[in-house]
Amino acid sequence: MAIWDKLFGNWGRAGEQQFDFGGANGAVELTKRHPTFSLTKQGAVTGNLRVNLSWRMRTTSAFDERGTMGDGLRHPLRKFRPEMVQAQGPAFVNVDLDLACMYELQDGSKGVVQPLGTILGSLNSPPYVQLSGDDRFGSGSGETIYVNMDHRAEIKRLLIFVYIYDGTPAFDRTHAMVTLYPGNGPRIEIPLHERAPEARSCAVVMIENNKGEITLRREMKYVYGFQAELDRLYGWGLQWGRGYKSKV
Repeated sequence: MAIWDKLFGNWGRAGEQQFDFGGANGAVELTKRHPTFSLTKQGAVTGNLRVNLSWRMRTTSAFDERGTMGDGLRHPLRKFRPEMVQAQGPAFVNVDLDLACMYELQDGSKGVVQPLGTILGSLNSPPYVQLSGDDRFGSGSGETIYVNMDHRAEIKRLLIFVYIYDGTPAFDRTHAMVTLYPGNGPRIEIPLHERAPEARSCAVVMIENNKGEITLRREMKYVYGFQAELDRLYGWGLQWGRGYKSKV
């Protein structure tokens, strides 16, 4: 896009919905400036909406234990400190990210779909939301939630969120991306790249039925607890108890 279009491309188009496009791949990225997207206006309200979490662990932070940066330059503040003997190989961060969804239907029923407790939901009966399974190691396919948009009239709101079940609370040390694949139109990407060193959960995107219009709204709200804290933040009103995964 030319710089002229970047500066003046919105003139006369105030009524149009503007998005940040991810370049040649044609994806739409929800950002702080452009946090919403209408699936209804896009004509993407039939079939299954696929919501995918993909992630992989970073091997290092901005500075490693020796005070060097990624290009091998030494950190100036540690110039006169003695070197630490390091084990060979990268130091991986141990993180297990889970994709989950709190749902509220038009009839008032509420609940959660998540790997913890193997609450996988159902695609063709309430809540019309189903989780594919649990990826504990950050594989290429990640974790996926399917939403049956043919039953959109029965859905009031869905909160897609990610939490760190086990390992270091370090969202900033993982490359994580939530991508939504509608039945029609471009995919919608929401990267989890904000710095929240101690957070264990993140509300990523809200899917809402607003008088028949299905909209997406970027949330990106990090909390230091788990599902119960997100519940209080959004007023879901569920009862929560401690849960554990079975050993692999």
